[in-house]
Amino acid sequence: MSSRSIEIDAESAPQKGAATAEPNGAEPIIAASDVHKTYAGAGEPVHALRGVTLSVARGEMVTIMGPSGCGKTTLLNCLSGLETIEQGEIFVEGRSIHDMPDNERTDHRARRMGFVFQFYNLLPVLSAVENVELPLLLAGLGQGEARNRSIEALEQVGLHDWSGHRPAQLSGGQRQRVTIARALVNDPAIVWGDEPTGDLDSTNANQIMELLEDLNRRNQQTFVIVTHDENIGRRANRTIHMRDGLIEGETVHRQLGS
Repeated sequence: MSSRSIEIDAESAPQKGAATAEPNGAEPIIAASDVHKTYAGAGEPVHALRGVTLSVARGEMVTIMGPSGCGKTTLLNCLSGLETIEQGEIFVEGRSIHDMPDNERTDHRARRMGFVFQFYNLLPVLSAVENVELPLLLAGLGQGEARNRSIEALEQVGLHDWSGHRPAQLSGGQRQRVTIARALVNDPAIVWGDEPTGDLDSTNANQIMELLEDLNRRNQQTFVIVTHDENIGRRANRTIHMRDGLIEGETVHRQLGS
């Protein structure tokens, strides 16, 4: 099916700072309303988010784009509960993530979320499979089950034969695949990506996005990805456009399930 793009600019959006949601009536897995985030600086406070409202459907792949400093990464961190907010509400899987006690929020992230970052964050002294199984071991899973699940995760990303290699023995694309395997090993409902292809050449970036698209379709997991790359952005169901701490519009590339 050919892709279809619908541009919704700031004037035609439902409200300033909002992104539409629940395509085809799908269940929302993330719902944020009037979210504000301010950082104290040496001078004036920095208003990173200035009343963001959005919703993401379960199983949707969404990219967030905008110029540097517009609040993309801050929004990702607030939606996932990595950072607190001063005002507004964020519900993940029907629960207010910022009303959870710190230990419960940490546990929720460990069990229900995966994270893929630009610079891998792999431990150089550990092999690929050891890096992947580390979060499972920290969560209290037994060594045998953690190892089996980690090998399965590496198989999903095409790195079974590289499981014993350390990061220095892997290419950039392979290291990012290890990071993705680590993000997927706990079977998360949501995978957050902060510039996951930003440190890769175009060939590897394309391969990583093909992998993420395949995992999104096959596992029905929700992906929310911050990117500067328009080629990456248009491969999602929707792109949310940000500027100056606000959502100024969105582009629908393909309907959920198409």
